[in-house]
Amino acid sequence: MGFRSAIVRPFAKSVARSIDRWSANAVACQEKIMHSLVRDARSTLFGRDHHFEKISGYEDFKKAVPIRDYEDLKPYVERIKHGEKDVLWPGKPAYFAKTSGTTSGVKYIPMSKESTPPHFGTARNALFNYFARTGNGRWLDGKLIFLSGSPELDEIAGIPTGRLSGISNHLVPAWLRTNQLPGWNTNCIEDWEEKLERIVDETVNADLRLISGIPPWVQMYYERLLERTGKQTVREIFPNFSVFVYGGVNFEPYRAKLESLVGGPIDSVETYPASEGFIAFQDTFGADKTPGLLLNADAGMFFEFVPADEIFNENPTRIWLKDVEIGVNYALILNTNAGLWGYNIGDTVQFVSKNPYRIVVSGRVKHFISAFGEHVIGKEVEESILPVANAMGVQIVEFTVAPQVNPPEGGLPYHEWLVEFAEPPADLQAFALDVDARMRAQNIYYDDLITGNILRPLKMRSLPKNAFREFMKSEGKLGGQNKVPRLSNDRKIADKLIG
Repeated sequence: MGFRSAIVRPFAKSVARSIDRWSANAVACQEKIMHSLVRDARSTLFGRDHHFEKISGYEDFKKAVPIRDYEDLKPYVERIKHGEKDVLWPGKPAYFAKTSGTTSGVKYIPMSKESTPPHFGTARNALFNYFARTGNGRWLDGKLIFLSGSPELDEIAGIPTGRLSGISNHLVPAWLRTNQLPGWNTNCIEDWEEKLERIVDETVNADLRLISGIPPWVQMYYERLLERTGKQTVREIFPNFSVFVYGGVNFEPYRAKLESLVGGPIDSVETYPASEGFIAFQDTFGADKTPGLLLNADAGMFFEFVPADEIFNENPTRIWLKDVEIGVNYALILNTNAGLWGYNIGDTVQFVSKNPYRIVVSGRVKHFISAFGEHVIGKEVEESILPVANAMGVQIVEFTVAPQVNPPEGGLPYHEWLVEFAEPPADLQAFALDVDARMRAQNIYYDDLITGNILRPLKMRSLPKNAFREFMKSEGKLGGQNKVPRLSNDRKIADKLIG
């Protein structure tokens, strides 16, 4: 054990004990947070508009604070952008996290002085917890790389503004910054392919021990390393590489390909960060690993949940942590110490445990297929294709699914799966039939449509190498925190991929 890991080890154990304490008392933590949020924001413009002084419990809270998306929140954000303070939260935001919305254009998510520390702090605690549970702290004694957006920030009304991953670079403490790669100038490069070349320049001869990023862009990094060095595996380049940290997408579709590039399995830590708050993180490992991510119930956020199939209803069912059920698909609603209130983050989650509270991300509220009433979600398509791919020894690079309502070839409509394989299966039709059978087993509505001759079984199209990268590049979304939607209820993405 190196000097740095030896120093950190007692603190890592303390972090793990703290996680055990608050996760065992998550409901009490959430109730306390709800009351403190209401109390602290009572005198803000939003608090006055919504009569926070009359809120004494959750039922009052639900009546006072409607569910909203960014468009509903935008008038308050615009007032902050024009220099007003005490609007959504006391004072002014410490940062604006700038994100791209599918319907709202650019979104400016406030981050307060209270909400900002947990963004880095939770990532740190997730890694320290990993250290405490597994004994692996070797990654602290070498170099670490975070594949992220540019840390250069603009200003709006004196508020630093940029992407969350860029803001997070400013939160890395000095004691860790000496280990961090790439350097500032490289991180500020906006063009992803140019940036990737410079990252390879800086890291190819480094003692890299931890790599963090979104899986598809990490894959590009691995491939460039191997091209540059002529090596067969990443482990030959970085023999001390011991932990991979990821978030933003499900790792499973990328696991086989990434592990083949690395040279075998490697420890990983999954996280669920968002501009609105750090939602959850992996807390168990190895033989003790359990499904799901631990809900971050003691970090200044009060979580609410709406059954996903009710989210667009005028008066949907709305509950808090105490009343959730395992296996129900919920739209995730946030109330935060940065001034987000009844905020529909756009993600859907399912609880897989209530002792402690662990979730899996099941999809996006707006990323589904229900062209025929089937309401297929991301979790279902991933859990249909991955077992078939694993059983057949097929590696999937990327995929997306869209409805084909009016097939140009005629006949019944169907779901079209556009898949980029590392190597296509020998019998694509047999592969597609197995995936379709799994889809029918998971989604009774889809099964009914097939059985009733409303839909025909899915059709699968094998796309050429780099099809998804070229698509993302054409959309100006290559690299960073950008992700390919698994599902679309129209054919905008599918038609662009097919060309």
